[in-house]
Amino acid sequence: MHKFSMPGRPEWPAAGILVLILCSWSIAAPAVDFSKYHNYAELTAAIQSLVKEHPDIAKVVEVGKTRENRSIWAVEIMNASGSASPTRPALLVAANFEADHLVGSELALFMIDYLLSSYATNAQVKQQIDSKAFYIVPRVNPDGAELFFAPVKADRRTNTSPFDDDNDGRTDEGGAEDINKDGFITLMRIKDPNGPYMIHPDDPRLMRTANAQRGEVGAYRILHEGLDADNDGFVGEDGPGGADLNRNFMHKYPYYAPDAGRYMASEPEARAMLEYVLHHRNIAAMLTFGESDNLIAGRRGDNAASQAIDLFAFAQQSNAESRRTGMFQAGGGGRGFGMARGGGGARGVRGETAPAAPTGRGGGQPARRPAETINAADAEYFAAISDKYRELTGLRNAPPVRTPAGAFFEYGYYQFGVPSFSTPGWGITGAPGGGGRGTSPDAGMGGAAMAAGVQGTGGAARGAGGGVQGMAGGRGGAQGMGATAVADGTAAFDLRFLRWLDAEKIDGFVNWTPFRHPTMGDVEIGGFKPYVTTNPPIDRIAALGKPHADFALYLTSLFPKIAIAKTEVTNLGGGLFRIMAEVGNNGFLPTSTAQGAVSRSVRATMVQLEIPPKDIVSGDAKTNNIQSLAGSGRRQSYQWIVKGKPGATIALKVVSQKGGSDTATITLK
Repeated sequence: MHKFSMPGRPEWPAAGILVLILCSWSIAAPAVDFSKYHNYAELTAAIQSLVKEHPDIAKVVEVGKTRENRSIWAVEIMNASGSASPTRPALLVAANFEADHLVGSELALFMIDYLLSSYATNAQVKQQIDSKAFYIVPRVNPDGAELFFAPVKADRRTNTSPFDDDNDGRTDEGGAEDINKDGFITLMRIKDPNGPYMIHPDDPRLMRTANAQRGEVGAYRILHEGLDADNDGFVGEDGPGGADLNRNFMHKYPYYAPDAGRYMASEPEARAMLEYVLHHRNIAAMLTFGESDNLIAGRRGDNAASQAIDLFAFAQQSNAESRRTGMFQAGGGGRGFGMARGGGGARGVRGETAPAAPTGRGGGQPARRPAETINAADAEYFAAISDKYRELTGLRNAPPVRTPAGAFFEYGYYQFGVPSFSTPGWGITGAPGGGGRGTSPDAGMGGAAMAAGVQGTGGAARGAGGGVQGMAGGRGGAQGMGATAVADGTAAFDLRFLRWLDAEKIDGFVNWTPFRHPTMGDVEIGGFKPYVTTNPPIDRIAALGKPHADFALYLTSLFPKIAIAKTEVTNLGGGLFRIMAEVGNNGFLPTSTAQGAVSRSVRATMVQLEIPPKDIVSGDAKTNNIQSLAGSGRRQSYQWIVKGKPGATIALKVVSQKGGSDTATITLK
C-alpha cells in the first residue's frame, strides 16, 4: 500500500486513492506539490511561483506582519483589463486562523493553483476571473502554524504573542512538556481514588466521567503531560502564547476568556485582516476555512452543534482554577490549587460572563442588542448556499467543530454585512455516536474510511464557545461567553473517532505507557497525537481541494449584478421629455443583505441621472438610493420629466458596492 508522510507524524495509508481514481473530475496536474503540508517558506515560494507564471491575472500583496515579522500574504486574482477593483465584486477566502488547522491553508493554496492553471482552459473560471475578483489569504497565523513543523509536536491554536494565562505575573512559564521524550506532548492519567474519571468500558484507551447515579466510582485524574515548573499546583496552565485569532474579532467577542487576546483585535494579524477588508469594500462574500462550520450542517445560516474530544477537555479542566480572572483560589481547608484537588475536574469550568450591554446615548434607554442570529430575510440565501456546498463537496455531517465567538467569519456577516461562511474543509458521515458507521460515500475518503464513517482524517475541535478548550502547548482554557464546560463526560465522540482511526489503520493515538514522574510518582502518558484530530492526511487534499474551488466559483456566480434593464424617452413637447428607466439585479444575491442594511455597513446602490438638477422639472430626484435590491431579475423603476433639446444625450449611472456598476446613454428625441 502506498503511504504518505508528514513531519512528526506516522505514515498514513492512502485511503483516499480510491476516490481519486473513481471521481469524474477533470483535474489538471497541480503546479504545487501537495504531497506535504507547507511551512511558511514553502508556502511563500509556492504563492510567488504561481503568481509569477500568471502576472496578467494575479498578484501577491502583503496584508500585514505578524509578531515574529512574517508576512501575511494575499493573492489577488482578477483580469486586470476588466473593471477597476473598487467596483468589481470580490470573494474573500481566508484560512489558518487557528494555528493547528493547516488543512485550510492547503485548500486555499489548491484554490489559487486551480484558478490560475485553469484560466486558459476552463470557460467558467475565465468568466469569473474576468468579471469578479478573488482575494485569497492562505495563512492568517503563520507564526502559530510554523510550530506544526517543530521537532516536538503539541496541539496549539494560538499565535505566539506572550500572555500570562494564569495571572501570576509571569509569562509562558508553565507550559506542557514532552517528559517521556517520544516527540509528542500528550496527556497524563494518574490513579486517584478521589479523581472524577474512570476508564471507558468500551475502550480502555479512553476515559469518561464516573456517574455517581449509576454507582460508578472515579479512579483517575487527567493532566497535561509535563511538570509543575513554577510550583503553583498546575501542569501546562501557562504555555507559550498566545491569542486564538478566531476568538479575537468583534462579534460576540468572549471577554476575559483565555486565548481571546487582551482585547478585541488586539493581535496584529487580526488588525491586518480588518484593515484589508475595510480597504476592500467590494468584497461581496467571505469563505473561511477554520474550526467552526455553518455550511456542512448549517441550515439557514445556523452554526453546527459543537463537538468536543472529552479527553482533551478533562485535562484542561485540571487547570480551571488557574484561569480565574484576577485571583487564585486555594479552596477550602488549605487544600491547595486544582491539581491537589483532583485536577479541578470534578467541579468543571466556570466561565466568565460578558459585561452588561450599554445603555442608550444619554437617555437611559436600553441600547439595541447586537444580532446573534441570521436575519430572517437572509436565511433562505444561507440555506441555498449550504445545500450547494453539500452537493459539491459530498460532505453531509459536520465534523467536530466549536461554537464561534469572536470569529472572523461572523464579523463578516454581522458587522461587515456580507454572506459569510466557515467550514473545516472535511466532514463526518453517519449519525453522531454509536461508533460512527456510515453508508454514504463522501469526498476525500476511500472505502475503508467510508465504512467507518469519517471523511478526511481530521478533527475534533477541542471544546466550543463557552466550553472547555485547549490542549498542551497553549491551546487555551475556558473560552466563549460564560457557559460551563462543553464536554458531556461520556466520551461518545472520542470513541467514534478512535474507532475510525483503528478502521483506517492510522496510528493516531499514543497508548498509555507507565512513566515515573519526578514529583507525582507513577503516572501513565498517552492520548491522541497532536494534529491528528484537526488535519486530514495530506493525500486527501486534491480530492477535497477541487470541490472547494468549485464552491468558490459558485459563490462568485451568485453575486448581485446591477444593470440598467430598460430606458424609454417620450417627447412631451415644448422642450419637455419624460425619461423612464428600470434598474435590475440579475444576480442571485441582493445588493445588500438585510443584516448589511441593519448594520449600515453596505452602501446603498446609487441611481443617478447625469443632468443639472435645475433641468429636472418633476419626478424622481437626480440621485436615488436603493438600500437593497433583491436578485433574480428584480427591478426598481424611476421616472423624470426633464428640460432639454432634441438630440441631446444624458447619462444614467448605477453603482452598487457589491454588485458592480452600469451606465446608459439616453438620447432625447
